[in-house]
Amino acid sequence: VDVILDIVGGSHLEQNVKLLNPDGRLVTIGILGGAKGTLNLGLVLSKRLVITGSTLRARSPAEKQHIAAQLQQHVWPHIANGAIRPVVQAAFPLSEAAAAHTLLENNQASGKLVLIVDEKHASTRA
Repeated sequence: VDVILDIVGGSHLEQNVKLLNPDGRLVTIGILGGAKGTLNLGLVLSKRLVITGSTLRARSPAEKQHIAAQLQQHVWPHIANGAIRPVVQAAFPLSEAAAAHTLLENNQASGKLVLIVDEKHASTRA
């Protein structure tokens, strides 16, 4: 892959670096899997990777608005046409939100956990 937008952080760092193509970019925006990870600098150098991190918390409302507009223009169309597909681990009926949250608390979510308000569509449980 060319770009990874990572919300997990430390526990996925080594795997993310291995998955990146030469000249790839890893952008860490969250550390749900921890703030520390193992990094093979030889692989980073040989692949000419760029690793960066950011958070929206310290940004001004104007910066956040600009980022949201760029996301809508450059990312959402790829999601809409299927070029980018989120990894969904499981879908839970809203009544089972606590079970989904338990997976998050225990760092057992390797994909998106979806809460379904219309429970007749909640059929992809893990």
